[in-house]
Amino acid sequence: MLKARLFGLFFALILTSRTKLWAQALPGPVVKKINSLFYNWDKTQSPGCAVGVVRNDSLIFSKGYGMANLEYAISNSPQTVYHLASVSKQFTAYAIILLAQQGKLNLDDDIRKYLSWFPNLKQKITIRNLLNHTSGIRDQWQLLGISGTRIDDVITQEHIIKVLSKQQALNFIPGEKFMYSNSGYTLLAEIVKSVSGQSLRKFTDSAIFKPLKMTQTHFHDDYTEIEGNRAYSYDRKDGTRFSNSILSYSTVGATSLLSNIPDLAKWVMNFYDTKIGNQQAILQLTQKAKLNDGTELGYASGILSEKYKGWKQFSHNGADAGFRTSVIVFPELKTGIIVLSNLSEINAQEKASQIADMIISERTGLVRPAEEKTRNVKIPATELLFLKAQSGSYFSDEMNTVTSLRLKNDSLYLRIGTNDNLMARESEHTYSMFYVPQIKLIFDKKGDSPNVSLNISNDTLHFTRIPNQLKADDKSMLEYTGTYNNTELECTYKIILKDHQLYLTNSKYNDERLTLFGSDHLINDTWYMKHLVVTRNKSNKVTGFEVNSWRVMHLKFVKIKTDN
Repeated sequence: MLKARLFGLFFALILTSRTKLWAQALPGPVVKKINSLFYNWDKTQSPGCAVGVVRNDSLIFSKGYGMANLEYAISNSPQTVYHLASVSKQFTAYAIILLAQQGKLNLDDDIRKYLSWFPNLKQKITIRNLLNHTSGIRDQWQLLGISGTRIDDVITQEHIIKVLSKQQALNFIPGEKFMYSNSGYTLLAEIVKSVSGQSLRKFTDSAIFKPLKMTQTHFHDDYTEIEGNRAYSYDRKDGTRFSNSILSYSTVGATSLLSNIPDLAKWVMNFYDTKIGNQQAILQLTQKAKLNDGTELGYASGILSEKYKGWKQFSHNGADAGFRTSVIVFPELKTGIIVLSNLSEINAQEKASQIADMIISERTGLVRPAEEKTRNVKIPATELLFLKAQSGSYFSDEMNTVTSLRLKNDSLYLRIGTNDNLMARESEHTYSMFYVPQIKLIFDKKGDSPNVSLNISNDTLHFTRIPNQLKADDKSMLEYTGTYNNTELECTYKIILKDHQLYLTNSKYNDERLTLFGSDHLINDTWYMKHLVVTRNKSNKVTGFEVNSWRVMHLKFVKIKTDN
């Protein structure tokens, strides 16, 4: 079995940070360097972000860059309220842990004890499985995408519950693997409601936010509710223009926490100067998960628990619509870094990591100037020729997933999920992720078309190069055409032949071109069902396909009509 650490890093794409330490106030040169990180967006014509640095019991640096709202010319500031996306998860997890400390639930309880509507899938799924992303439950956003619900549609808690209540299978046996699942945290919100008699919003308000005096923080469970001083969400349209990135969620647990820099600073302090809960609750929140075989993960409960250069580090990132968020805590140093952005092109976790480089020293705690990154992302001309030939898509049998390599500005990028990650050259045909150097990309140079592997601490995930589209004539491709139905999501897709090419078509989406990999793998460019595995009967006739893509595995579509 592939080691869990590799699953965790690959699926969650949780990027660790670097580390150094300053005193109570940031020196002017450091402030100048932080400002330079956001210079490109600190304009009245651009969205941007808000940044905070916490030390001991104080917010020692906070500043806004760019605009919170372009339409009304409102600037970002530390007080601007942002949608936190998946940074929300640690608050949901803490609510569960507080209820467990009160004796109102046990983390090893079967979730169906509290959620009678959840289907009996013949496997015990515990609350702990939900907290640690080891439940095997398929991800809600992908399921909604496959069903035809767009992420910019109105999405409610009830909508997600209906989808999850009809699931007929898991991605894997609970506790056997790690696979990031937003569904688990929506279910945790429902468990809070079942146990406490209060919505997650009301429970966290009374149990966490009011006691910490986080007056601008709440789970936003009604998308129509007006929230003052709230940042809008944007994508870049072209070199000078931006477009609204719509977010209409009335769903909580996995996402939808609204907060700002001063409030989050109080939350950061609670990790080392605990006012809500106790240190035992913090230890439970940050305790690394273990799989059934005892393998330890880097993920804890809604938060990543790691060490870097000897210091404990707790962190999590978030991405919804145009929002990008990152919160890092170094509890032994009583230090935290917060980056909240309302523009999708700003990599909040990267910026938080760069700030950590400036202000955190190694284990000795000695202050020294920030090191400039010297890792080489430029590739020699001779190597570029090799990489150009190898750019494209790769498939992993071990995880039934597809990734891709591409060159941009003479640098190599590895795509994981929807993120393109910059790679640094270590040696010929060997690269490492720029911000997570323990993830190494190694080309197997055997043969004319090398395959690749991802390696983390001697754990290896193998990828096979997907060749150009399988050469097949129209008659051969007709066997794939037809109408395919999934009863769990109550949705139908067609595979059609158009202009000598197969396409996946659905009334909710544009037609997507399908590429044949061998005779039984169909690859496309959707984010929600990128990889389809063809199923056949004993006569080798196509009977359907399974969606085996990212956080949804073995979702069966049955061929109900043949077009040929």
